[in-house]
Amino acid sequence: MGESLNTFLPFILMFVVVYFFMIAPQMKRAKQEKKFAAELKRGDRVITKSGMHGKVVDFNDKDASCIIETLAGKIKFDRSAISMEMSKKLNEPEKVK
Repeated sequence: MGESLNTFLPFILMFVVVYFFMIAPQMKRAKQEKKFAAELKRGDRVITKSGMHGKVVDFNDKDASCIIETLAGKIKFDRSAISMEMSKKLNEPEKVK
C-alpha cells in the first residue's frame, strides 16, 4: 500500500501544481470576461478581439449580441467577441506625464 502511494505521489503533486498554475487562473479569467460582457452598457467604447473599434449602441438578450457603431456603420457582434483587456485599456484615463 505504501509503495503504491509513493508511486502515485509525484503524479498527484504534478496535477495539483498544474491545477493551481494553469487551470484555476483560466477559470478566474473566464469568470472576469463573462462579468465584463454582462456589465457592458450603451455608450461604452470597446474593441473586439479582431481589433474592431466602436461604441455599443444596442443589445439583444435573445442571442447575447450587441450592436457596435463604427466609422463604417453599425455592426452586430456577439458579446463574447469583445476584448476585455483591450477595451479596459481604451477606457483608462490618460496618465499625465
